[in-house]
Amino acid sequence: MTQNEDEPAEVEPARPGRKRDRSRDAKILEAALEVLAEVGAAGLTMDLVAARAGAGKATIYRRWTSKTELVIDAVAHMKRNQVDLEHLPDTGTLRGDLLGLFKPQSIEEGERKLKIMTGLASLLSQEQALAEAANSAIVEPWAEAHLALMQRAVARGEISASADIATLSQVIPSMAAYRTLVQRKPFDWAFLVSMVDGVIVPAVRNQPSDVPPGSTGHRPDHTTSPAHESAPPRRAARVGTRLKP
Repeated sequence: MTQNEDEPAEVEPARPGRKRDRSRDAKILEAALEVLAEVGAAGLTMDLVAARAGAGKATIYRRWTSKTELVIDAVAHMKRNQVDLEHLPDTGTLRGDLLGLFKPQSIEEGERKLKIMTGLASLLSQEQALAEAANSAIVEPWAEAHLALMQRAVARGEISASADIATLSQVIPSMAAYRTLVQRKPFDWAFLVSMVDGVIVPAVRNQPSDVPPGSTGHRPDHTTSPAHESAPPRRAARVGTRLKP
């Protein structure tokens, strides 16, 4: 992964006090995404990324020890640019806010992102040990945004404070990752609406069960009262009295 801040940014020996150039990092990550979308995981090499970024290969290796680590960081860079935690939607409803996170994109951009995620999936199938890093890159940025929106909904009284928003905030980002990495399908508007309306909104509105663990599951007496249970026998007795000769 990345090295210390005071590392040199070029292949040549570092000058005293020279700091790492973060702008070069972004350029290399963008180059990695471009190469990955064009040639796939199998065709991506550090040489190709270096040439696209206009950097020396040694410069890249000082920051990333393998192309898998480079790709994961590049995808994380792409995801961070897609969601801005400082400027989240504020429509007044959780549904509107969640849908407001969606950013329409062209067909070309959608296909590019799908190719990038397909390339990442191919690399992860070879190095499962990096799954946690991939989760941090793909799922966590969006989960953090969803959690912030759900916390806002709790604060304004739209949803109950007892709703398990820590878990629910992970649902759509995790399903989106599954959709792109496993199913090879794009994250589109129809999918988002189905998840928000079919899963998240109903889940945050359902209250947790108030039945204690180990109980029979019966509700308190106000739902099934003794008076209601004893009424039929009393009616039967009265009928029997009227039928006597």
